[in-house]
Amino acid sequence: MGFCPGPGGNMDYKQLIVDAGLRLINSGLTVATWGNISARDPEKDLVYLTPSGMDYSVITPDDIVVCDMDRNVVEGSRKPTIEKDLHIESYRARPDINAIVHTHAVDSTVFACMGEDIPVITDEAAQVLGGPVKRAEYALPGTMDLAYNCVKALGKDSMACLLQSHGAVCLGFDMNEAFRVSKVLEMTALIYYKIRSIGARALPMSEEDIAFMRDFMKNKYGQR
Repeated sequence: MGFCPGPGGNMDYKQLIVDAGLRLINSGLTVATWGNISARDPEKDLVYLTPSGMDYSVITPDDIVVCDMDRNVVEGSRKPTIEKDLHIESYRARPDINAIVHTHAVDSTVFACMGEDIPVITDEAAQVLGGPVKRAEYALPGTMDLAYNCVKALGKDSMACLLQSHGAVCLGFDMNEAFRVSKVLEMTALIYYKIRSIGARALPMSEEDIAFMRDFMKNKYGQR
């Protein structure tokens, strides 16, 4: 479920968000109406967002909210997700990104609530996460402070960050990659948790090895 062309080759971003919402709630990465999703149309610089507080199982394309990069609602009658500013500021800071999934998954949120970063400790994490998953300092949901803290924690290269006492933000060039980042983050958090729970110490990978594995994933892995 990446970016699927609609009639005439145009991207159906609204249906993409609807499908991604079902994927989010069925993946165990959130519960009820928490979490949110967006996709950016890089040609028009428009951002498509989930509506605030609606059950993912009942959202239709008509419920999707469209904003410009100045955070103005340009289409849709619903209130956008409370984290609209977080999504848009992340896109403004990271032009390489076209999809964002904000999760409330359990294992990564454990470390978000502890206020701890998650190191890169597996090849999968090195390939997908882009570096250690850093903690964004706490700010109230829906505030510009939270948006700015998120952008700072993501930096220029990381594909995910933890929102203290809140959840995680996962990025992708497309929606498939954003979900891949979400799943690898959760797997890494669980491995790290188990290592810590038996009193052992995780061995973080070196920056050189992380860079090699990231390049391998981007340019050499799979049927390209």
